[in-house]
Amino acid sequence: MANAPDTAAAVRPSSPGQILVDADGHTLYLFARDTPNTSTCYGRCASIWPPLRTTVGVNSSQLGTTKRADGTVQVTYNGSPLYYYVGDTKPGDVTGDGIFSCGAMWYAVRS
Repeated sequence: MANAPDTAAAVRPSSPGQILVDADGHTLYLFARDTPNTSTCYGRCASIWPPLRTTVGVNSSQLGTTKRADGTVQVTYNGSPLYYYVGDTKPGDVTGDGIFSCGAMWYAVRS
């Protein structure tokens, strides 16, 4: 899940409401500690909350990219870096929503 070569996103219904998912239906998350276009999740944090990375442009006016400190490119939604949660094991899981981890709250991206 760490790389999304043909990055696409869609809105899907779920228990917390309409959420943003990747092309395979995996929930995308925001980290409350991040600032616009700047990821603060590295090391242990990124092993639990892998960033949504890409090597190509994205295809929505609300999606963009930002360069991470490690040189990789991460996908953003309205400027917020996007992540997966390793606890989500199948498309549609939202087990990372509302979790306090790595020093701040994590939320499934609501549309």
